[in-house]
Amino acid sequence: MALSKNLKRKVNSENRVFHDEWTENYAFILPSFINAKPTCLICNEGVSACKEYNIRRHHETKHANFKVAFPQKTEARKHKIEALKGAYAHSSRILVRGLTSQQKVTSASLKASWVLAKHNKPFTDADVFKEMMVTVLEELDTSKSMDGVIESVKQMSLSARSAACRIEALSDAVQGAIIAGVNHANYFSLAIDESTDNTDVAQLCVYVRYFDGKDFKEELLSLIPLEGHTTGDVIFAKLEELFQLHSLSFERVNLIVTDGAPAMVGKHRGLVSRLKQLAPQMHGLHCLIHQSVLCARLSGELKNVMDKVMKVINFVRGTSSTQHRLFRQLVAESADAAHDDLLLHNDVRWLSKGKALDRFCALLNEIKAFLGMSKSKAAADHLILLEDEKFMSNVAFVSDIFGHLNLLNLQLQGRDKTIVDMVEKLESFTRKLEMLEADISTGRLLHFSALKKTAGEVTELMVDFIKRLRANFTSRFEDYSIPKDIIDFIRDPALCEMREYSNLKKVALYILTMFPSTYVCESSFSAMNAIKTHERNRLTHQNLENCLRIKVTSISPDIQKIVTSGRCQFSH
Repeated sequence: MALSKNLKRKVNSENRVFHDEWTENYAFILPSFINAKPTCLICNEGVSACKEYNIRRHHETKHANFKVAFPQKTEARKHKIEALKGAYAHSSRILVRGLTSQQKVTSASLKASWVLAKHNKPFTDADVFKEMMVTVLEELDTSKSMDGVIESVKQMSLSARSAACRIEALSDAVQGAIIAGVNHANYFSLAIDESTDNTDVAQLCVYVRYFDGKDFKEELLSLIPLEGHTTGDVIFAKLEELFQLHSLSFERVNLIVTDGAPAMVGKHRGLVSRLKQLAPQMHGLHCLIHQSVLCARLSGELKNVMDKVMKVINFVRGTSSTQHRLFRQLVAESADAAHDDLLLHNDVRWLSKGKALDRFCALLNEIKAFLGMSKSKAAADHLILLEDEKFMSNVAFVSDIFGHLNLLNLQLQGRDKTIVDMVEKLESFTRKLEMLEADISTGRLLHFSALKKTAGEVTELMVDFIKRLRANFTSRFEDYSIPKDIIDFIRDPALCEMREYSNLKKVALYILTMFPSTYVCESSFSAMNAIKTHERNRLTHQNLENCLRIKVTSISPDIQKIVTSGRCQFSH
């Protein structure tokens, strides 16, 4: 009995074929759609199995008079069957038109969900979106021809649950295209960074850069939640699991760029060292933007100057909301004020220090006036500090220096930056520091507008800081020099001789697939926090990844393929 159970017949596995002569003999056809069953042209009923016995029994049982009225192999029978086939085709076309219309509604629903995710909107906004479309269409056009359009909009499935399903289908289509592109690439690089979302869950952002045969792509491979510890071992295990899931190989990874955290670059148990044990050909890189920021860290007297400036800003803005409002009112009434408020400094933000200093210098007169109006001892102490010429000269110098550094930082930021672009910018800035050193040493101050405006004295401290800054940049980035012939080939392949073309092309593609920084991860974390707000703190990890992938991708999914695949059911 056990054997007979295992060998139970399955009709679907018998590969039965419909024979054309059954149409002539029994007035049956096999429709062209998937999983179709033989259908009677006379009564439009189908039979359960594609067997001649079943078809013949149906015909002889239910249509015994048909062979009397239309004998076999006669012209009358032939014409009658052709007429029945024509009638069936006509009714099928009506049905297909109905399905196509429904598919268009589903397609519209998918595109609406795409727009929703692109703008970081909650799933529940989809119903509002639908209601708005109906209201606008009803108001703009009251003709009968518009009734069908309005009815189609009403049929669109845009509930929160449907929107989540649509976005999941779109995200899966995008991810499928990414995985296919990576699997076809000869090599690719990874950018990996970790940040905490609004519910204190650590999220590991994994980006991949590859050449798809036409363009270089930078796409989100995965957003992996780390519920517990974020050690190098945990991150390695998660990344290895991701690669196994998508059948990717570490052997084709030419570079992995990280933020330089111990969990990433630790000598023994860091992610990069663990990966190099699996794939020795892989290179590790500390994000070039992070390194440029580390080069400019203040110390000693200049750090003390920066801390005192921050205390003044915090006193004006953070002592009380009333004091902050009064300061803003004073600034608004000032005819010379170029800005409306001071900026708070945040060490995490790359440009924050330079912008806060620039705003402080621009509103210096208003700050002094405000402190002079205050009766507190702290305000008097701060005012005495701002009247000190040496202190303000140092403030102006630091503001000028960080203005130049912020300009470099902005040049290094952005998507689709190559490592060649970054290295050239950094080498150019190192040469610029030589010029700045000569400029401040001679006292001309052509590139130190704030310092020149204060008419402050140039001190040895300022000159030494620029020298140390230049030495830091030189030592940190000397290992990233790229041969000139490769850079020339990347900039203009026509300059290369044909005998060198093949080898240089391989090297150039190898280099151009390398991530130079973790900028894409950092920008994605900003998008992630805009998606998973405190109001949407119950968003699942999978839905968060789906929404983020749609937000940051440059790939457009095949909407028609998603609709026709049956992934989005009409009943949703």
